[in-house]
Formats: sequence, structure tokens, C-alpha cells
Amino acid sequence: MTALYLLEPADPGAAWAPFAGVRPVAELRAGAWRIRERWEAACQADAAAILGDHVEQFHEGDEPPVRPLGPIDGPAVVAASWFVPTGDRIEGAHEPSASGRLRHGGVTVAWLVPAGERWNGPHERGDAQELDGLMLRGSFDLVSALERYLAEDCADLRAAPSTGVPPGSIVFGDPTNVIVMGAAVEPGVVFDVRQGAVVLEAGVEVWHGTRLEGPVYVGARSKILGGFIRASAFGPECRVHGEVAASVFLGYANKSHDGFVGHSVVGHWVNLGALTTTSNLKNTYGPVRLEVAGIRIETGRQNLGTLFGDHAKTAIGTMLGTGTVVSAGANVFGPATPPKYVPPFAWGGAGDARLTSDGFLVVAERVMARRNMELTPERRRSLERTFARAVGTGG
Repeated sequence: MTALYLLEPADPGAAWAPFAGVRPVAELRAGAWRIRERWEAACQADAAAILGDHVEQFHEGDEPPVRPLGPIDGPAVVAASWFVPTGDRIEGAHEPSASGRLRHGGVTVAWLVPAGERWNGPHERGDAQELDGLMLRGSFDLVSALERYLAEDCADLRAAPSTGVPPGSIVFGDPTNVIVMGAAVEPGVVFDVRQGAVVLEAGVEVWHGTRLEGPVYVGARSKILGGFIRASAFGPECRVHGEVAASVFLGYANKSHDGFVGHSVVGHWVNLGALTTTSNLKNTYGPVRLEVAGIRIETGRQNLGTLFGDHAKTAIGTMLGTGTVVSAGANVFGPATPPKYVPPFAWGGAGDARLTSDGFLVVAERVMARRNMELTPERRRSLERTFARAVGTGG
């Protein structure tokens, strides 16, 4: 069997804030699916490992093992996690004799290692075939991936078993674009599927007073508690209320109250206080740039909200400027409008105060228990390493 390995960026740097050193790029959500899942679909193989020093000892429980970069014996595919393939099957990639490279726009994004040979690192040798997809320049391009892939992802799921339009729902558009796979939907929910399908996975709850404007993907056991949701993807166990547009919730995030989140990326275990609001468009309508620990990043995007790292939290009434980065573990309170870069594990919206490792872990354990998740010894060690990397490097 040909093995699949996901190669992480050697030096993720500021462009991958707030996830560099926190979460593998391969485990980020590009559209409805994680990047790893897209490569697995394209290669018809489960990932054997993620290769990356920046997330050493990362552990959540459903990902392949994370290990340092090293030699890989064939038959194998080594794929760049910063490239998002369409998911269409790559002909011949799973064959033990497959060799050469896959490239996109002249840049190599994967290596095919035949049986009996060894891959020792990225190279430009051998024949190359073109591969369709999207090259990610940083975390902010997860919004670009959402725009490119979400409608297609939701449309693909029209073939999945569905109970059809829930009783008492209002549908604008083709009813076959309402895909309900074991979800509970209260009467009065509006499905606007004229621009794309709406997909509700098993265990999802949607409350009365919700308008879902497709394409929308809602992951398993998430709850949509009312409001206007459009063109967004939610991982498992999220709680969402208010207005959300063109945003990616990776999973286990909580936005249970009013407030607008647009063109944003929301990490695992984030909690957004009531009325937390993101700006996603500059008054000048110009391109958005990020400022990460003194480094300026030109995104080229006109619409970009906030990038929230894992376990970040905001206070009631927090107003976030266009292109804000809230780093992992940051607890944002104090000024109603925080700075556009909040460092890892910050305590407050400004200043140098930070959480301690023990304090962070106590809060994480309480939060995870609310989703019936245990902070296992392996997860504890993973979060301890995340804290050490972030605080030790300053973000």
C-alpha cells in the first residue's frame, strides 16, 4: 500500500499566525474539509503521518501522528500541506511504481516515491504533472479556500442520504439542495439555497429564528441557535448565534450570542463574548494587511476579518478591526477595540501580561468538559508544548 505523508512548512512564520506552532496546517479547514482530508481523497489513502517540527507532540486524537521531517521509504506520496488539492482522484498516485512530482503553477506540491526508493527532502528532480488546486500563502487564505471550495463541497454531498426538507421549514430555491443527515431542525427555519446547498451533519440542531443562506456546511453535533448564517463552514461541536458570513469555524468554538463575524477563521475552543464583532472591510475599500509581531503581511484581500487562534477568548462587546490576529490562548478584555495583533496567551487586550501555563490548562480543562471532552495526559502535554513554543518565541 502506498503511504501518504503531509509535509508542513519548514518555517511557518508570521503568515501562518495564529496557528504556527499550535496546529498543523494539514489539520486546518479549507472549505468543508480539512486539508489532510482533501489529500487523502485525492490520493485514495489515509495519511500515515504529518511531518513538521513546528507542531512537535501535537495531539488531539483523530489526527495521524506528528513527527519530525526525515527520510520516507516508498511506496509513498509526500504532499505539501500548504497546497489544497481539489480532492479529485490523482490517477496513478496510489500505484507502488508511481514516481516523479506533482506541481501547481510551476511549484512542486508533492513527491511520488516508488517502492524501493527513499525520499530525503523536497527536490525538483524527475518528471512533473500539473495538479489543480489552491496554493495557500498563510492562514488568511483559508478564507480564499472557503470561497473556492465550499459551494462545490456542499454540492458533492447532495448524493449523501438525506431526510429532505424538515417539516415547517421555508425553502428558497431547489429543495434538493437542503441536505439533512440526522439533524434536528425546528419549524420556521429558512433555507436559502439559491446560491448553494446547505448541509447539516448528524446530531446538528438548528433553532427557530435561523436563516441559512448556502453554501453552508454544519459539522456533526453543532448547534445553530438563531441568526443569519451565510457562505460559512463549521466543524464539529460549534455553537453559533447571530450573523456569520464567509467564515470558517475549525471546530468546538462558541459564539452563542449576537455579534457579526465575517471573512474570519475561528480556531478550536474559541469563545466569543456577546456582541463580539469583526470588521471585514476597510473604510477605504483597499487591500487588507496584517501586522503580526511587527511583521507586515500583504494579503491582497479586500475582505478579511479576524484570525482567532485555538483557545482564544473575547470579552462582551469586543470590537475587532479589519485584519486582526488574536493569537492562541489569548484572553481579550479591557479596551473595547484591542490592537490588531494580540500575542499568544495574552491576559487583556493590551500590555505584556500573559496567562501562566498552569492557569491556561485549568481553563482549557473546564472548557473542554463542557463538550464532554477530556483533557487527557496526551492532550495536556500537547498544550504544554504549544504554550512553551509560543511564549518562548514571543508568538
